[in-house]
Amino acid sequence: ARFGAVMCCCGPCVMYRRSALASLLDQYESQYFRGKPSDFGEDRHLTILMLKAGFRTEYVPSAIAATVVPNKLGPYLRQQLRWARSTFRDTLLGLRLLPTLNRFLTLDVVGQNLGPLLLALSVLTGLAQLALTGTAPWLAALMIVAMTMIRCSVVALRARQLRFLGFSLHTFINIFLLLPLKAYALCTLSNSVG
Repeated sequence: ARFGAVMCCCGPCVMYRRSALASLLDQYESQYFRGKPSDFGEDRHLTILMLKAGFRTEYVPSAIAATVVPNKLGPYLRQQLRWARSTFRDTLLGLRLLPTLNRFLTLDVVGQNLGPLLLALSVLTGLAQLALTGTAPWLAALMIVAMTMIRCSVVALRARQLRFLGFSLHTFINIFLLLPLKAYALCTLSNSVG
């Protein structure tokens, strides 16, 4: 938000100037990926269209929004699959946009996409060590714990709320559920929602 370019303005939490939305409506309604109509990830796609058109996207911390969130594992995983496909697809579509924005945003986009890759490599390295040598992958585990705690500590300090340290527990969900799901999403980018 500091650079006027929030990269994904999420559906229920976003408001656009009517004139800005009207100027992009045709492009927005004819969203295609690899020659097929796209039926997911419209919020990220619309954000990229806004930025490409030269509009600013900003975060307003005082805004309040309500939405429906998954409360069971199946719907949660379907949501995460849609989001992963959208992130991969629209990152590819938005790469030409990045040089026109602040360099920090390029770093942020690279980090969002490399973070899961580095976590996956750490997990695979640890599993390979366990399988090949029969020894526990303490170094890989230590790296995962250290990076998780650094990330959560930075957020807790910036937000001045210790509750963000609890987000470190999300690492288990990330390793055992979301990493395999993101790999599947990458292999099925052209698929529809399910």
